[in-house]
Amino acid sequence: MTKRTPLAGPSVWLGKDIKDSRRWIRDLPPEALDELDAAVKSVRGMPWQEITREDFALPMLSDLLDDVSDELENGCGMVKLRGIPVTGYSEDELRQMYFGLGTHIGTPVFQNRSGELMRAIRDEGAHVGRTYGETKDEKGSTFLSSYARTLTNGGLRFHTDRTDVVGLLCVRQARAGGVSKLASTPAIHNAILAKRPDLLELLFQDYWRSRFGEEGTKKDGEATTRETAYPLPIFGLRDGKLTSHYSLTFIEAAQMAPDVPKLTDAQREAIDLLMQTAEELCFEMTLQPGDLQLINSHVTYHGRTPFEDDAASGHDRLLLRLWLTMRNNRALPEGHEILWQEIEAGRPRGGIRQVAI
Repeated sequence: MTKRTPLAGPSVWLGKDIKDSRRWIRDLPPEALDELDAAVKSVRGMPWQEITREDFALPMLSDLLDDVSDELENGCGMVKLRGIPVTGYSEDELRQMYFGLGTHIGTPVFQNRSGELMRAIRDEGAHVGRTYGETKDEKGSTFLSSYARTLTNGGLRFHTDRTDVVGLLCVRQARAGGVSKLASTPAIHNAILAKRPDLLELLFQDYWRSRFGEEGTKKDGEATTRETAYPLPIFGLRDGKLTSHYSLTFIEAAQMAPDVPKLTDAQREAIDLLMQTAEELCFEMTLQPGDLQLINSHVTYHGRTPFEDDAASGHDRLLLRLWLTMRNNRALPEGHEILWQEIEAGRPRGGIRQVAI
């Protein structure tokens, strides 16, 4: 067995401690609002997805956004940027503003196989499975793809997304619920090391995952096969830096394919301990309109509680999501090419590969 040691540094935090800290909070200076407004006006008539960093000038915010990028990679791995003006703009103008702002933090990458660069996270209703991927599990129950689950009002288990950084801009909040849950992956690593080093070692070994709902969704919506599944460890280390890519939904989907190796009892126990530890070490955060939550997927798990909308009162939840590849991103362990394609530091990577349909 490999001799594992505890991880150290600012990315190792406990929810009970950091929830009262301001280390991860940044406020947009009031004088920057005019600069943002001028930048939006400068791209009027331009499709938001074509906006570049050069099109959207933000000289006053340059130092702040560089600090945000540094905190995400070298600090605690998360930032809440408050004060983004979300009232008084149309949804298309908000997309222009958010996308332009995003290009100064990182580079947006595709979030699905149809080339979507920004996703409105809202409850889209009962059709999400038919639209974004569903199948039947061994009990005959409907099994939604990870992408489809995001677009319901249900809770989301702790997971990571296939990108360096996930950005969620809160435009409107639900009448109730929809609370963000965040946990430090290095802290989870350390807690499992202290409790069950044997199970931690299993998390550094391959778990099969499915591309169901991503590149591998079949046109007829049937379950994926071995060709659309891949092995990847849940934890990996390179140059002393951790990366974790994890979604139980993708692991469960792979288990439905007849030619994918079945999880052992020990692997299932390791996953159970991972989820239990994330719950114990997390903290909850409610996003307010104008809050931008940014999280480094390599060192942060995120989830959410179920929510209830009330459109009549203007409380129907709407978040705008960007996936960003970062210019200062870390090197990833050998073997992670199967998911990330590029593993060297400072290289564009992540997102969903575009395939012919």
